[in-house]
Parts: sequence; C-alpha cells; structure tokens
Amino acid sequence: MEKLTSHYQSSDFFDELIDDKGDPRSPAKQLLGYLESLSEDELEKRRLTAEATIQEMGISFTVYTEEGNIDRAWPFDIVPRTIEASDWKIAEAGLKQRLTALNLFINDLYHDQNVIKDGIIPEHIIKDSKNFRPECVGVSPAYGVWAHICGTDLVRDENGDFFVLEDNLRVPSGVSYMLENRAITKRVLPELFENESILPVDSYTSQLFDTLASLSPRDIENPEIVVLTPGIYNSAYFEHAFLAQQMGAELVEGSDLFVDSDDCVYMKTIDGPERVDVIYRRIDDLFIDPEAFDPESVLGVAGLMRAWRAGNVALANAPGAGVADDKVVYAYVPAIIRYYLNEEPILNNVSGTSSVYAERVAGGRYVTIDIKRRVAARYGLNIKDVQQVISTAVGGMNVGETIEGLERYPINVRYPQDYRDSVVKLQNLPLVTPNGARIALADVADIRYEDGPPMIKTENARPNGWVF
Repeated sequence: MEKLTSHYQSSDFFDELIDDKGDPRSPAKQLLGYLESLSEDELEKRRLTAEATIQEMGISFTVYTEEGNIDRAWPFDIVPRTIEASDWKIAEAGLKQRLTALNLFINDLYHDQNVIKDGIIPEHIIKDSKNFRPECVGVSPAYGVWAHICGTDLVRDENGDFFVLEDNLRVPSGVSYMLENRAITKRVLPELFENESILPVDSYTSQLFDTLASLSPRDIENPEIVVLTPGIYNSAYFEHAFLAQQMGAELVEGSDLFVDSDDCVYMKTIDGPERVDVIYRRIDDLFIDPEAFDPESVLGVAGLMRAWRAGNVALANAPGAGVADDKVVYAYVPAIIRYYLNEEPILNNVSGTSSVYAERVAGGRYVTIDIKRRVAARYGLNIKDVQQVISTAVGGMNVGETIEGLERYPINVRYPQDYRDSVVKLQNLPLVTPNGARIALADVADIRYEDGPPMIKTENARPNGWVF
C-alpha cells in the first residue's frame, strides 16, 4: 500500500510517530513499517475487528445528558502510541518522586502543617480549599500514605519533554481502559508483540491487589478487600466491575456494608457478616459516610469514618487526599518536592501556569446593556433578537462537541476578542434587521460600565472570586 505518511504533515506540537521532517521517530519505525505492509482492506478489517471486540467485551462509559444517561462504546484507535523506553523511565521516576512528595505534603497538612509554618504554601489556600477535610486531622494511615493510586495527566512540549498538567488523587479512574486497549491491540495487531520489545501492563491488577492487601489492619494471609462503587449508573461502573473481577475482590455498594458497635466494617453475605479489611473506594469523600459528611448520602456507609479513624479498616485512597490535587496547590508542587525531598522536580508543571487568589468583597465592575424596546421595534427587532446577537458575540454559540477520551468539550463559536473587548467595540457590534439592513448595537441599546455587588462564589457564602 501507499506510504502511510505520504500525505501526513506533523504540526508544531510533538508528534510521537512522525518528526517535523515527516520521518518516523525511532520507536515508531517498526510500527509504521508493519502497518505499511498491510493492505488498506486488511487495515480496515482489523479496525472493524477492534470495534467488534469492544462491543463483545462490553467496554463502555456513560455520558450524562439532559435527555438521560447514554452508554457509549469506548473509542479506540488501532494505531498505538509509541514511547521510547528511555523517555518512559524519566516519566516513571518523575511520577514516583511527585507522588512521594504529595503524600508527605498531605500527611503534614493533617498533622503539624510545617509546610505552612515554613512559608512554602500560604495558609489561606489550605484553609479555603474545599478538599481539605477537618475530619481527617490527626489520622495516620498505614505507612503515612494517603494517595495509594494517582492519575497524573501528562503532556509533551514541542521537544518531547514530559510536563504535568494535573494530579488526580481523590478517585482517579481510567486505568481499565488502558488495560483493555492493550488487550485489544494484542488481538488486532498480534505481530507487533512477537517482533517488538514492549513493556507489559498485564500485572497492574495483581500489583493493585498487593498494594491494597498491604494496607490491611489485620495481620492475616487473606485480607477481605472490596471495591466500593456508587452503582451501575456511575460513568465509571465498567471500571469498578473490571478491577474487582480482575483482583478477585468483591464489588459492593454502600448498602452491602455496615459498621457494627465494635467500629469494624462488615459485608453482608448469605453466610452472615464478614469483616472487611480494605476498601478501594470509588466514591467521593462527601458521600462515603452520611454520619460524617453529607447526611443525605445513600451511597456510603454510616460510621465508615469512625472505623477508619479507629484503624479498623483501610481506605484507598484515604479521605482528604484530594487537598493535594487542588488546582491552586498544583502551582506549588515543584516547591513541595524541593521542601520534602530536597530534590529538583524531574517532571515540571506546564510552564506559564500559576495560581493567584483575588478577592472582590467590595464589589465588581459590570457591562450593562439596556435594550431600547421601542427603537428596536422600529427596525423589526424584538428583545430576543437583540439578546441572541449579544449572547453569541460575547458568550458564543455551541455548534457541536469534540470527543477527547471520556471527556466531551463544546465547540464554541463567537466574535474575535478584538470585536468585544471594550464598550466602544460592543456598541459597534453589527445587527441585521429583518429587511436586510445593517445597524449597530448602539442603535438599539445603551451600553455602559457600572459598579455592582460582588458575586457569591463559595460554598460557605463568602463573597470572593478565584482567578487562575
């Protein structure tokens, strides 16, 4: 078949397959050579095989819409991403370093808070964090580890260097799709694994099981490990079921567990209650225990925090770990690494990102647009016509959406910033009347700056604004 890269042009970003000259990068040479040895019909056949496999294996995720919840098949590209082993070793070392420092940071926050006393991070950032849990102060999880599983988002710059986009320490998800991707790739492109030296990922679930088992408060050979799920309607339920099945652990919902008078957690079974040692929880902090957090929650287990604080059950990840993946804390992670480990970060944050805190407790500046109804009516326009132009020009109009893995992002079209960054320019926004005449927004509306009251943007009703 024709060379795959004949009509392919690499852009300014770092392409892991093709360099800026259009040649395959070192780790992708054999891959592209192999793909080019297949006919177009054979490639299409294998793509269809991948789709059929996804359907057969039931790999799906849930999209929440106004019309209801929709199960979607997992999108899959049969051309795998290739990463040089030497590059991956750098990423691996950087991720281990980062998570080690973040766990020391979390443990410090819930104990002595030396990181605040020494001026590494401002106190108000932690005090105002919605993910800091006062209920966790003084608790010491096994090994001082709060975040046992971390999902870190990495990006690469134009030189191919890895940077951290964000850390996910509360209830990270998505690993099952990576594992299933590899299984599907093995099925549709088996020759790659015969002729290439590819690092395996099959041992992930056994390593996860060993990690969870090591947290057991009881020194027994076979601790009882369960995966706590919100239920079948959760978008990541496929993953919850997959991981439980692969580890040989019980998949449970909150109603399957209870905390007895001895502050131990038990699972309801047909043979009677069985004590639970470790809970791999896939439920957010605020819903895991109606006794400690949201009293309306029906997803969690009443008394679970009591059992955890007493050291009678292990929770992974521990409640309160989310304080370290706060978007404001992200900017301080390089300093946190230096503070706790006395090392320079191996993986840096994306350059140019920073966080500032801005309060607007006295008031704010607003643009007020008063539509002159009678004048607009003379042009054949009603209030809705004028408002639609304003909302489209300033706020934009969603014309579709793009799919990025599990995420859905709206495609928003609006006027360029040069047309809307001042009152004068807003006054000159064009409107078209029903008879085709072009007029300016100022012809049918008064536009001006005004001082107004502050907006309430925090859960505890303190007037302030966050600026990133």
